[in-house]
Amino acid sequence: MSPNVNFSPAWFGLLIPVIMLIALWDGVWKAIGMWKSARNNQLAWFVCIAIFNTVGILPIIYLLWCQTDRNPRPA
Repeated sequence: MSPNVNFSPAWFGLLIPVIMLIALWDGVWKAIGMWKSARNNQLAWFVCIAIFNTVGILPIIYLLWCQTDRNPRPA
């Protein structure tokens, strides 16, 4: 008779899908934030969003409150 070798907790099976969803969430917000900051010639925001992994919080802050359109489109 072999001993029970399954030492992983029950929640361990959900860990990889949750990490994948968080990575997808962060990647989408990061791409949008970097795109907008590059279009507006805001190098500091572009670099900060690229370097810091904040699970999408920093790009959301940029998009909601700190984004200024330095290149207005003609009407």
